Amino acid sequence: MLPNVPRTDHHTIETPEQMSLHLAVAGVGSRFLAMAIDTLIQIFLLLACLLLLAVVTAGDGLVGAGEFRNWLLAAYGVGAFVLFYGYFAIYEILWNGQTPGKRYVGIRVIKDTGRPLTAGETIGRNLMRIVDQLPVFYAVGIVAALLTSQHKRLGDLVVGSILVRETSLAELKPLWQAPIASNVGTPLDTTGLAPQELALIETFLSRRHSLEQSVREKTAAQIVARLRANFPLDVDTNMPAESILETLSYQKRATGHLQR
Repeated sequence: MLPNVPRTDHHTIETPEQMSLHLAVAGVGSRFLAMAIDTLIQIFLLLACLLLLAVVTAGDGLVGAGEFRNWLLAAYGVGAFVLFYGYFAIYEILWNGQTPGKRYVGIRVIKDTGRPLTAGETIGRNLMRIVDQLPVFYAVGIVAALLTSQHKRLGDLVVGSILVRETSLAELKPLWQAPIASNVGTPLDTTGLAPQELALIETFLSRRHSLEQSVREKTAAQIVARLRANFPLDVDTNMPAESILETLSYQKRATGHLQR
């Protein structure tokens, strides 16, 4: 019988700016549904490739000697392995922590610190599926999720990642109506602004009035410096840091470019 593990539905992130972000943790049910959708997609792709292989190898006149057919079968085996394990890693790298199944369910994998996973961490996390799936049907991964308070499988425990609900990254609504600052020049490109960074910006903007002025200015400057390290900000260097953050939040939501 499994021990009674205390559950938590939220994950709290303490930022370097001394603010707390509260993210809703994805449950076992959400993870299972996302996995089921991704598995169905994988099966469909494998069957499509198998059908194509059967058509190509149906007649020797099309492919020549039987040795070439053996090479095709070997290539299919390698391709099936890459599809099974590379599917998750490739999508999560390209889609910032999401696969088609995760996107449909509305969950995303991030670091415990709130930052996106690096490509190396994403690959390492998904290679652990080799162990998580043992002996059948992800039995090890399911047991690990049931034994941890935040429903983590072995891959999450190894790289320090967590699955959160996408709505928790976007539900912080701005409490202001900031116009586009006149000294921005051209509209800012916010496509590279991750949901975690938007949540950080809006948490600060929502709580800034409770901060002392010196702390408020320093915190805004620290957030802008962190953003500049991730993607270019084409703004006037004399523009106040708070105005930059207001403009980024306004334009991100106004253009509907919230990453999902």
